[in-house]
Amino acid sequence: MRKVSFKSTSIAAALLLSLGGSLALVPAVNAAEKCEIDKRQSKAVGQASAKKVQKSFKAYQEGDIDGAIAVLLEASPRHDFDKAYIARMLGNFYAEKSQMGTAVKYLKTAVDYDILGGTDHAATLRLYADLLLQEKKFKEAIPYYYRWMEFTCKEEAQIYRRIGIAYSEQKNWDKVLEVADKGLAISDKPDKGLYQMKLTAYFNQKKYPEAVKVLETMVPLFQDDKRLWVQLAQFYLMTEKYTKSLATYDLAYKNGFLETAGNITRLSQLLAQNGSPYRAAKIYEKHMKSGLIKEEEKTLAILAGFYHTAKELKEAALYYGKAAEAGNNGKYYLRQGRILALDGKSKAAVPVLKKALDAGIDHPGEAQFELALAYLNLKQYKSAYKRCNLAIKDEKTARSAKGYISYIKEKARIHNVTL
Repeated sequence: MRKVSFKSTSIAAALLLSLGGSLALVPAVNAAEKCEIDKRQSKAVGQASAKKVQKSFKAYQEGDIDGAIAVLLEASPRHDFDKAYIARMLGNFYAEKSQMGTAVKYLKTAVDYDILGGTDHAATLRLYADLLLQEKKFKEAIPYYYRWMEFTCKEEAQIYRRIGIAYSEQKNWDKVLEVADKGLAISDKPDKGLYQMKLTAYFNQKKYPEAVKVLETMVPLFQDDKRLWVQLAQFYLMTEKYTKSLATYDLAYKNGFLETAGNITRLSQLLAQNGSPYRAAKIYEKHMKSGLIKEEEKTLAILAGFYHTAKELKEAALYYGKAAEAGNNGKYYLRQGRILALDGKSKAAVPVLKKALDAGIDHPGEAQFELALAYLNLKQYKSAYKRCNLAIKDEKTARSAKGYISYIKEKARIHNVTL
């Protein structure tokens, strides 16, 4: 469960106000047009109970909370009001001692009597609901929050947020959306927590377009929240809005909001896929050199791929070579060799292609055929002929190799080379 964040009412202050109002009768008022909290009269506890309450509160003020509790436990209240009042005090004290199970028990007693003065009963309802929520009694907490709102004739965004937490923990996403909207409707300023609830609810319902709309609202409201920018970019990806995803990732990057290797990788991939492979390579390389992206076989191969797509052959060959060395991977040696040959560096390609064969590749004929072409460019016809014949033995390269055999023979004949 997510941690419930709320500020506990100052128990000392609450009790002090309560004592001041409970030990003397409050004159009745005409409450025809008032809310229930205002109509509910405060009463005085009985004389015997009052002595215990005062003694307990004095011990509490002196920092002796255990003593304060002990005094109240000795009380034998006769009337319901006294029982509710003392139960409320015990609930508060046990809550302060973080003995939440016991606190809940006493607060429930106080709430169920439904007899305390308006302010006291409202505070008890709210604290009881909060503790139920904290104790993961989500289903039980919800009606008490609504009872608090009904009793006080108040609606608070914070209360709707707590109700939303309870519904979220029960995975009742429709109810989460309902209370989040109610909370937002009465908020005097944007409430990030309620928006986040809506986002979570839509995500769990797999309503991704609706989730995107929530994030499109949140990002301008909470522009400094780096996480929201990334979430919006990710949701654009999920809804196949690749251009918007790239634009969001790019803007987030320019503002310094992309702080993980994963986010830099996704930005670079989107750039490469949308016509900017060179920029992708430079960004990825920058963060590899900074250490954010770990330099290893996989990441080196990714960087090589960006440079390859950008037709930056020198850099592509360099990083394919590093990737190959990092994992002794024949596949990357093969790619490096091909790029070197393509870049007119046949002599440099030969040892690399041999490394590909030594490291092992799925189709050795591919490296043999590339070697044949490299030797042909180097006018080493005997070696070219040998490699071409080896390439013929691999079904993947047999046809291409056969097409070159006669050409190699003719070149050898012209240059008086015996094959």
